[in-house]
Amino acid sequence: MDIGQAVRLRLLELCEEKKLTVNQLALRSGVTQSTLNNIVSGRNRSTTVSTLKKLCDGLEITMVDFFRSPLFSQLEQELF
Repeated sequence: MDIGQAVRLRLLELCEEKKLTVNQLALRSGVTQSTLNNIVSGRNRSTTVSTLKKLCDGLEITMVDFFRSPLFSQLEQELF
């Protein structure tokens, strides 16, 4: 699994936990709906740190909490 896939799956997991739709998260975080849809659909595989911070704020979690998941424990090395 690469980082883009892990971020996508973690966002979907957290939305489900918090009982939020992707559109609700976009509104709460200030990230455009199109950007968030691109992330969760896999079209955007390189989310910026600032976008991720906004999404964490919308989820009311820290970035440490976001990355505290088994999804990030065995990522493939990305050379490009």
